[in-house]
Amino acid sequence: MSFKNTITPYLIVDDGVAAIEFYKKAFGATEEYRVMMPDGKLGHVEIIVEGARFMMASEFPEYDCLSAKTIGNSPVIIHLQVENVDQFAEKAVAEGLKALTPIADQFYGHRNGKFQDPFGHIWDISTEIEKLTTEEIQERVKEGS
Repeated sequence: MSFKNTITPYLIVDDGVAAIEFYKKAFGATEEYRVMMPDGKLGHVEIIVEGARFMMASEFPEYDCLSAKTIGNSPVIIHLQVENVDQFAEKAVAEGLKALTPIADQFYGHRNGKFQDPFGHIWDISTEIEKLTTEEIQERVKEGS
């Protein structure tokens, strides 16, 4: 398996097995493969959501791998581009995703909202609704200020 020239989010969660099940139900995720540790903790999993990959493991405090819950917040926002943000979010919220900001059309050509999963991670879930150039986006910024 090769990950040449990619950046892949690697989430640390307090309960790896529960997180896998949540993402499967809420995000329609598929599991590529899973490595379980002898003590029952999740050592590693690779998850695919609408073609996007992320990796995940349980907390291992002895290696300074702490979850967003343990830290008290997530310092990173994960941007997830999906086919239909409204349908995707409706299903995910029904499964326990918490809406932080409502889904709305944005000046930069996307429709998106911000959410928090039960494991403390923040997700910016988005659908492109309008193809814009950088110049068009910049012009809209000027118009809005």
